Amino acid sequence: MSEIPAVSREWHLVRRPQGWPVAEDFALREVPVAAEPAPGRILVRNIHMSVDPYMRGRMNDLKSYVPPFQLDKPMDGGAVGEVVASADERFAVGDHVLHGLGWREYADLDAKHATKVDAALAPLSAYLGVLGMPGLTAYAGLFEVASFKEGDSVFVSGAAGAVGSLVGQFAKIKGASRVIGSAGSDEKVTLLTEKYGFDAAFNYKNGPVGEQLKSAATEGIDVYFDNVGGDHLEAAISSLNMHGRATLCGAIAQYNDTQPAAGPRNLVQVIGKRLRLQGILVSDHAGLQPQFVQDVAGWLRSGELVADETVVEGVENATDAFLGMLRGDNTGKMIVSFTG
Repeated sequence: MSEIPAVSREWHLVRRPQGWPVAEDFALREVPVAAEPAPGRILVRNIHMSVDPYMRGRMNDLKSYVPPFQLDKPMDGGAVGEVVASADERFAVGDHVLHGLGWREYADLDAKHATKVDAALAPLSAYLGVLGMPGLTAYAGLFEVASFKEGDSVFVSGAAGAVGSLVGQFAKIKGASRVIGSAGSDEKVTLLTEKYGFDAAFNYKNGPVGEQLKSAATEGIDVYFDNVGGDHLEAAISSLNMHGRATLCGAIAQYNDTQPAAGPRNLVQVIGKRLRLQGILVSDHAGLQPQFVQDVAGWLRSGELVADETVVEGVENATDAFLGMLRGDNTGKMIVSFTG
């Protein structure tokens, strides 16, 4: 175990982004580290941290399901690390824990907000991805929110990302008749069909999404998992069959817009087709956690499931990783790993 330093680096939001975030919206600052945590607290050396699409919304000063980041304060998010000092009997030095104080090298936190994880069961970074929040989002969104059943035809947008790549594979494992994905490059389209087992995929930059989806799903779709919003949601509504279901997980296409979205313009179809469009917040589905871990760990062991990561090294590159994730530079889960 490395010696505890006197200072730690952490990322602060210093101004609220207008449209796309830029480097000047953030500052990497040094703060003192207390080597002896207060009673009931632990000090964690972070090893991996997560960057996720929802974090963009927290940079706006708007009321939402999660409080906004505060200016000139450290940002936060999922992280895994090693306990380097403990004032709580539940944790020993050397334990690995999952917690919510990412965006910093060292985290001093209330021990009740940490969860032990086993590095022998899975790589530590997996607890931020396939066995973490993105994995549970995919699992709950497909099986509980969208009421997936064997034989359904499924369309996933943002299908090469942390959530989408898992949704498509979960659907195939559980007997989907057809799984279609959209992604933002020809390389990712090839990945979806050749590595993740999608039946069809298309590059949304190569033509109108509605036309490409109709070509890929000539008999329509029964389930849509939406990570993008906008034209993808409009296209899915047109292609959904009677009593189709859509899980609305994200709208990354609109997160940096400065003007309201134009649509979907075809919501009237929801009535005639008796469609169900339902949003998902993963925090509502904690009860699925035991079944989720059991199923997904089994699929990983059997080789039925592939979980990719894109890793950026160094806390100093965390904002670059975040912006890259918003652009779609990642395949699978975007992870920032700390060295040293």
